[in-house]
Amino acid sequence: MTSAGVPVTETDAEPVTPVTDVPTVSFRTRPEDYKHWKLAVDGEIATLTLDVDEQGGIVHGYELKLNSYDLGVDIELYDATTRLRFEHPEVKAVVITSGKEKSFCAGANIRMLAASTHPWKVNFCKFTNETRNGMEDATAHSGQTYLAAVTGAAAGGGYELALACDQILLIDDNSSAVSLPELPLLGVLPGTGGLTRVVDKRGVRKDFADVFATKSEGIRGKTAVAWRLVDAVAPKKDWAEAVSAAAGKAAKDSGRLSGGAAVKLTPLEPTITDDRVAYRHVKADLDRDSNVVTITVSGPPGAVPENLDRIYELGADFWPLAMSRELDDLILHLRTNELELGTWVLKTKGDPSGVLAFERVIAEHSSSDWFVNEIRHFYKRVLKRLDVTSRSLIAVIEPGSCFAGPLLELALACDRQYMLEGLMEDGALSEEGEAGQIVVTESNFGTFPMSNGLSRLESRFYGDPDALDRLRKEIGNALVAEQADGLGLLTFSLDDIDWDEEIRIATEERSSFSPDALTGMEANHRFVGPETIESKIFGRLTAWQNWIFIRPNAAGPEGALRRYGTGQRATFDRKRV
Repeated sequence: MTSAGVPVTETDAEPVTPVTDVPTVSFRTRPEDYKHWKLAVDGEIATLTLDVDEQGGIVHGYELKLNSYDLGVDIELYDATTRLRFEHPEVKAVVITSGKEKSFCAGANIRMLAASTHPWKVNFCKFTNETRNGMEDATAHSGQTYLAAVTGAAAGGGYELALACDQILLIDDNSSAVSLPELPLLGVLPGTGGLTRVVDKRGVRKDFADVFATKSEGIRGKTAVAWRLVDAVAPKKDWAEAVSAAAGKAAKDSGRLSGGAAVKLTPLEPTITDDRVAYRHVKADLDRDSNVVTITVSGPPGAVPENLDRIYELGADFWPLAMSRELDDLILHLRTNELELGTWVLKTKGDPSGVLAFERVIAEHSSSDWFVNEIRHFYKRVLKRLDVTSRSLIAVIEPGSCFAGPLLELALACDRQYMLEGLMEDGALSEEGEAGQIVVTESNFGTFPMSNGLSRLESRFYGDPDALDRLRKEIGNALVAEQADGLGLLTFSLDDIDWDEEIRIATEERSSFSPDALTGMEANHRFVGPETIESKIFGRLTAWQNWIFIRPNAAGPEGALRRYGTGQRATFDRKRV
């Protein structure tokens, strides 16, 4: 298999030719294999140092100068932030700093962006957003507060990395500065949340934000504090002490929960062939002729333990965590490496009682035990990743399914839900000979919120509180197709005569539509109601990256991205559209 649309070599005077025949991208790594980050833990405080290997790009063809980054750098950051939550329960504050003397981080590598195809850029920016949202989630829900200690230039995505932290400290040395130079230098916008976080998160006044986003050299010193672009500055002689004091205070104020010993995240080892990706609890069957992936999530193979000692003993093998990690890795794999498989059919298989035991564990322990709390928020983030994935999602509910409570969220995340009425004529789909069922539980009303702050049920029935009230009365009941349809949980309830044909028509029809139009439609339908910083970031990412990044002013042969660093000024089409 190959990964379509990866960055390639570009010289100052030559056109860019995308390479499409490169190895599949893997999102699995570990600290001993990091090329770009150094993770150090000292009691309650961890330090993540960005020290990018210039020759260590995820593909060949560009140098990662000035601590600039590509997808490989972000994959390591995602791994590190996840491991901190599970493998270092003692950590209460995380300092992000630089291993380069004059550059905190120069942002996304420009040569990489200029040489990338559009899908690569969009997937890269989306993953970067999700990782930074995860840092904010750790601050909000895990008691691991992130602080940025900025020395040197924090430009573009480098400043956006700092913006994802709860606090930003800037050294006051007459040269270190923060900036978002994408507009004046590249003809694009800071697409990993820069503009949104500046005004919505940090409360920078909009006129100051306007000046800031058009000032390529950035803002430094006391002006950066006055404009609320950073929280504090300190001179070089006091720098180490200032960073230590801020991290110490964050650790002291932390709400990190107590619990058992650290849990090591053991390596995932999927079996990947041309037509299947298989883990222990999750598998995907790839139908390249129809451009459809069928994803099956299996429930726990046995009883889910609810005793904390046994849960800690299982560690990464505890089904809820193991399943969530596998599903997360699968989503990233398919999203990046299988661009043409545009329709995902989601199924579940197993005993609903085991899935409901998972919910009981969360309800009983997530507010008091760090490990259970982390599992809850990890699964929440996996569901959010599914929500923002640009694929058509169709849930298929059959006999033998276990769409109950936490796993019902998978069906609710889908664009459509199809459920079989009763059994197939020969009963072949059900080992137990029972009709498919759905179980709505308390967790479906807010335990795993979407990016818009609503539960998936609230999003489904937005503006219809009576529907939610009716569903609350059915909590814990096993609902067959007719009941689920009457409660509004299904798009279509079908008998066995129409079942196979209707599913085939639905997937074939989906594949016949424009993928670009489907991406826009699905993104609009999935996120109803109020906006949050998180939903704004992804909504604007969809608009910015799917328009500005392919406009000639940015990506054309005379555009800013292509001419950056060549000594030639970009030529802009001056018409406003």
